[in-house]
Amino acid sequence: MSVKTILTEPNKILRQKSKPVKKVGKKEQNLMDDMLDTMYAADGIGLAAIQIGIPIRIIVMDISWNKGKKNPMYFVNPIIQKKDQEKSIYEEGCLSVPNQFAEVERPKKCEVEYLNYEGEKKLLKAEGLLATCIQHEMDHLEGILFIDYLSKLKKSMIIKKLLKNRPDRIVV
Repeated sequence: MSVKTILTEPNKILRQKSKPVKKVGKKEQNLMDDMLDTMYAADGIGLAAIQIGIPIRIIVMDISWNKGKKNPMYFVNPIIQKKDQEKSIYEEGCLSVPNQFAEVERPKKCEVEYLNYEGEKKLLKAEGLLATCIQHEMDHLEGILFIDYLSKLKKSMIIKKLLKNRPDRIVV
């Protein structure tokens, strides 16, 4: 298991659509283990494979780990089956949009069908933070970032901040 580099916006890879996983095997499980290590090391609660440059439909999450206990969740080829009409607003951040936060409105509840770490088909009924996190991470699989839900002005301000703070930026 190892910690991978998380891609940050702007990066064209983050805007790619991820491809379905054909089979959950040892390679995919090793990837999920690496993703979890990467997410924990970055103090995140969710990570999509595309965020480490691998465009396949895998997500890892753990919304409880910063409360002292770990409860990792693995989602392979997740599909939202139902979304609630009622909405909720959470202040979201993203490991690919570092140190930037904004309120985003999403369905309060959702049902997601997926394959787990062992490749078994599951259905999860989620609400609150869990539903928000699932929807946020699933957006990554479609090449969508939370800043895409913001006004054009707010989004461009965030991108300008990200460009200004890039460590690989050279000023001559």
